[in-house]
Amino acid sequence: MSVPMVHAEGVRKHFGRLQVLQGIDLTVERGQVCCLLGPSGSGKSTFLRCINHLEKVDGGRLSVDGQLVGYRQDGNRLHELREREVAERRRDIGMVFQRFNLFPHMTALENIVEAPIRVAGVSRATAREEAVRLLDRVALRDRADHYPAQLSGGQQQRVAIARALAMKPKLMLFDEPTSALDPELVGDVLEVMRQLADDGMTMVVVTHEIGFAREVADTAVFMDGGTVVEAGRPAKVLVDPEHERTRVFLSKVL
Repeated sequence: MSVPMVHAEGVRKHFGRLQVLQGIDLTVERGQVCCLLGPSGSGKSTFLRCINHLEKVDGGRLSVDGQLVGYRQDGNRLHELREREVAERRRDIGMVFQRFNLFPHMTALENIVEAPIRVAGVSRATAREEAVRLLDRVALRDRADHYPAQLSGGQQQRVAIARALAMKPKLMLFDEPTSALDPELVGDVLEVMRQLADDGMTMVVVTHEIGFAREVADTAVFMDGGTVVEAGRPAKVLVDPEHERTRVFLSKVL
């Protein structure tokens, strides 16, 4: 059997006395799209950040592609990885945030080539060629020489997706990638994500876009209070949920 791309067992996280994650169990297989849904403060974004060790888990086990996130195991003991080792593993995980976080002084093309050149050691010519291909993929080739301030929010987010893809990740994480966009700009970003799903990219997506989750996700996960309330096929969770809390949430967002 193949190793899951993401596997969480009893993952816990707290900030001071606030218990944000209270024992998350979740598995995402290779090539699957998993959408995390739930109210603000339910722990969705925190869990996403734990997957690439932007937040350190306080309990349980979390692995990506069979490797523990942030730790290595030696017998029965866990040893925290050095920051350099964490950074090396993080290179395989692309993350797209609510805010686009593009370098304002760089063009779209320059934003995309920066990491492959500086982090992966790719030649400038090769990085540029790949960046042009990625801009074409997100339908922004004609904006290659534009600076972020010259782009719409949706265009900036598509550049951010291209930038993440430039490192050739095996897993993509999206933290509410459309929440900061005007409604008319959401569709273009979701279309790029649909294409990634069609290409077989493994994706974990925190989103309030119920239609996207219903159409694209293999698994829909409803979280509340730092727990997984229910998870399963979107046709079940989003249409005929088992739990009253899920039904109440959906009645407010549909």
